[in-house]
Amino acid sequence: MSHLVLPRRFRGPLTSANGGYAAGRLAAYVDADAVEVTLRVAPPLDCALDVRREGDAAALLDGDVVVADARPAALDVDPPSPVSFEEAQDAATRHVRLVEAAFSECFTCGIRDEHDGLEIYAGAVAGREPLHAAPWVVGESAPPEVVWAAIDCPGAYAVGAAGRGEVVLGRMTARVARVPDVGERCVVVAWPLGEEGRKAYAGTALFAEDGDLLASARQTWIAPKPKPDA
Repeated sequence: MSHLVLPRRFRGPLTSANGGYAAGRLAAYVDADAVEVTLRVAPPLDCALDVRREGDAAALLDGDVVVADARPAALDVDPPSPVSFEEAQDAATRHVRLVEAAFSECFTCGIRDEHDGLEIYAGAVAGREPLHAAPWVVGESAPPEVVWAAIDCPGAYAVGAAGRGEVVLGRMTARVARVPDVGERCVVVAWPLGEEGRKAYAGTALFAEDGDLLASARQTWIAPKPKPDA
């Protein structure tokens, strides 16, 4: 049994870990080109979690509670043609800042006084809607789990009616071909892949400035249950 801690710096909602980051941490325990991670409950912060490996799969546990599980998977997503860094900068000007308070400090898309998040603010790409994009200049070493985080939240904006909405990440299947270098200029893109009940599906990808595909993912986002009428 191994153990890991999800530090508060990598929060998504104020009281739990960024889904992409947590998924990427668990994916590291699965020896596969592409890994599917299903989040069962909100990943807790700043506590020792157990990692149980069974065959080629892994599970993240908080005591007896299964937080997430991971397994090898085939990634069936077809990224669009690259968006230039300048187009991504322009798209970011259309970022819709309608974010629930719970997500206001998200490691990927939140605003923090200490500027220790990724500050990836996706907006619609002119002439290519509903494709969303954002520029990302890598400010510090970005291990695979940070790449998973970078291609997490843009998917929520791509499936949201306005802004990020209240959807939470339920499942993410991702492949990281290469982690970007410090100082490298990259582009994150996201696009919707349909809906089914409370579930919405998205594809996301990370490109180097020269158009090289660094990472890609398919996501399942889950909307909250409707509140009963008063």
